Amino acid sequence: MKKIYIIHENDEWTDHLTRRLDELQVPYETWHLHEGIIDLNSTPPEGVFYNRMSASSHTRGHRFAPELAASVITWLESHGRQVLNGSNALSLEVSKVKQYALLEKSGIKTPKTIGAVGKENIITAAEKIGTTPFITKHNRAGKGLGVQLFQTIDSLRTYVNSNSFEEPVDGITLIQQYIKSEDQIITRAEFIGGKFYYAVNVDTSEGFELCPADACQIGDAFCPVGEEPQIRPKFEITEEVDTEQMVKYEKFLEYAGIDVAGIEFIKDGDGNIYTYDINTNTNYNADAEAIAGKYGMLQLATFLKEQLKLA
Repeated sequence: MKKIYIIHENDEWTDHLTRRLDELQVPYETWHLHEGIIDLNSTPPEGVFYNRMSASSHTRGHRFAPELAASVITWLESHGRQVLNGSNALSLEVSKVKQYALLEKSGIKTPKTIGAVGKENIITAAEKIGTTPFITKHNRAGKGLGVQLFQTIDSLRTYVNSNSFEEPVDGITLIQQYIKSEDQIITRAEFIGGKFYYAVNVDTSEGFELCPADACQIGDAFCPVGEEPQIRPKFEITEEVDTEQMVKYEKFLEYAGIDVAGIEFIKDGDGNIYTYDINTNTNYNADAEAIAGKYGMLQLATFLKEQLKLA
């Protein structure tokens, strides 16, 4: 019997999906790829494979899970198996440099960014970017890893040469133009089956945590932009979306070979939209969904069920 096979490394994030698959009576099997083997002499099972590998796997002790997943997905694709969020999607998941390059190539504006390896080169990159304030972030990230706001080159130099400096898992630190949102909001647009599903506004007044999943509310401070936090939900699904921008994202996802993603963007005081993250291991916030009556994991499970019928 054909199944949905879920490639992942985090049970806590995957349980939300498997509960919905159970609800819809969709047969599935989870492949937890923290470690394992790849028998290149064997033939993969029949079914539909869905990749949920995360760029932040190393923070859970799963340092080589993305590399293992990439090898498994290559094996699956070489046998003609359908892999949702396949090789190209995983490649983008673990590299913001690749994300920004492809976004810009597709005509989607991103913040000015310079990648650097080595502490002195991080300082040089900050000098070269020519804007203050600026932020740092990790190239292979997730969960806001390495994201800090700096007002001066000197403050960056002090941080980089201190014991608190976070070495990126792939060695690449990004220096990025800081985009200030006038309303202290960033927006995350969710796409399922390559189509826009909903957008959620994220309140950044008390700091910004990238992951909207309940299990990810770990309180990371990301670019605090106000002294007096507004009283409003951290995550709130909004009906006010730029339809033209969503169409651009849909075309980009089709071009990039991405089936399921959350795309994060910010609007500056002049109304310019900057796209700064594509998360192919997308999660959803239960509180925001309950208020709006929209459920991402149910929609995703429904999409997987439809794909399995077509397989």
